[in-house]
Amino acid sequence: MSRRTRIALALSVVIAARASAQQPARTSPPQPAVTAVKAGRLVDPETGKIFANQVILVEGEKIKAVDAGLAIPAGATVIDLSDLTVLPGLVDTHTHLGLTYKDIPEHDYYYLTYVMDSTPLRAIQAASNGIQLLNSGFTVVRDLGNNALYTDTAHRVAIDQGWIPGPTMVNSGLIIGGRGGQFWPTPEMAKQHGIVYPEYLDADTPDEIVKAVRENMLFGAKVIKICVDCKPWGYTVDEMKLFVAEAAKGGLKVAGHVQTPEGASRAIEAGIWSIEHGFALTDAHHKAMAQKGIYLASTDTPFTPYHGTKEAMEKTAAQLKSAWKNGVKVTFSTDMDYYKTGNDMSRGELTINFLLTWKAAGIPAPDILKAMTTTGYACVEVEKERGAIRPGLAADFIAVKGNPLDDIDALRDVRFVMKDGLVFKQGGVMTPEKFFHAGPAKGWRKR
Repeated sequence: MSRRTRIALALSVVIAARASAQQPARTSPPQPAVTAVKAGRLVDPETGKIFANQVILVEGEKIKAVDAGLAIPAGATVIDLSDLTVLPGLVDTHTHLGLTYKDIPEHDYYYLTYVMDSTPLRAIQAASNGIQLLNSGFTVVRDLGNNALYTDTAHRVAIDQGWIPGPTMVNSGLIIGGRGGQFWPTPEMAKQHGIVYPEYLDADTPDEIVKAVRENMLFGAKVIKICVDCKPWGYTVDEMKLFVAEAAKGGLKVAGHVQTPEGASRAIEAGIWSIEHGFALTDAHHKAMAQKGIYLASTDTPFTPYHGTKEAMEKTAAQLKSAWKNGVKVTFSTDMDYYKTGNDMSRGELTINFLLTWKAAGIPAPDILKAMTTTGYACVEVEKERGAIRPGLAADFIAVKGNPLDDIDALRDVRFVMKDGLVFKQGGVMTPEKFFHAGPAKGWRKR
């Protein structure tokens, strides 16, 4: 070997050694944080059972184990809820986070709200309303339209990406209806100014129905909402079956706004997934819905000092009771979209106050709780990912002082909220700082 070759070989060894030294040491991927939650009482709404002194092990975003006397891993964060009742988060299956119509300045006329409040402003309202709902223990919602130009999709994506806190959302995009939707505009406003859009998406023919469903799916809808009978002519059974078939191509279900007995009969015959609003339903409708397994989001408005009437609430309570007695899959739903000047209740408090109607209907607390959890999760179709407090599902749960199986009003004072393994509320106080990021924590590609 020549002297030049030996020098070159020595230099190559030195360079390789230096390069190796400069390489960062290989490390294992970071392990998910482990949290151990001590639950004094743990409620299973599906069975109506309650278990004492349980430990819930949370690893990252998921529940890893649940049992009494579980060993707590070294280094785990321990949250002591030994004096509280832990249960799954609540579900509102019909709300409108991006709409707040008001007595001032719109005189409770949401058509004016739509004209006066821009899409960006309503998106900010939606984010605020979602945080308020999460604070009151609602970890899942269906947001069913009247959200301007897809503020609901933007809101859902921001939550899914881990940018802001809020409930898991299943959103509908624009409500699809016959021309005009729920509006009755003048020809000038409808044809020259397009005032119906984007509050409603017109679809009158089979081709328009297909196009409207596909447009909503393209822009992020996770459920399709239609106006079954917002106009006297309404949709036929065959037209609704077309909605169902087209939505199914994207894995979506159809929720139908119903306001007449005739519309309800057609919707039930067509086999839509859920009927929204229960005020037009009869005992016969309830029996047919129970037989077909159609969900009811009856939006049972209570009579309060700030909204509703005693007579309307009594009728609503009677119809809700009929649905429950007939075995309909009833869900807790509110249609919440209003605010009254001088009322200091949050959107979450306004929502939970719908318990008044359920109590007036004489429905037992365990069945109310089941409607607000188990049945709600199934209606929203997230029960395979979140809902029950069991291993493998998302770590979403809340805690209250009392026992909601005995007194449903215990849900009015939520002391603790965990969402996707992060503590949002503890000791009755929101502590959501871990939810906020300069950029999405879970990637930009969630749609």
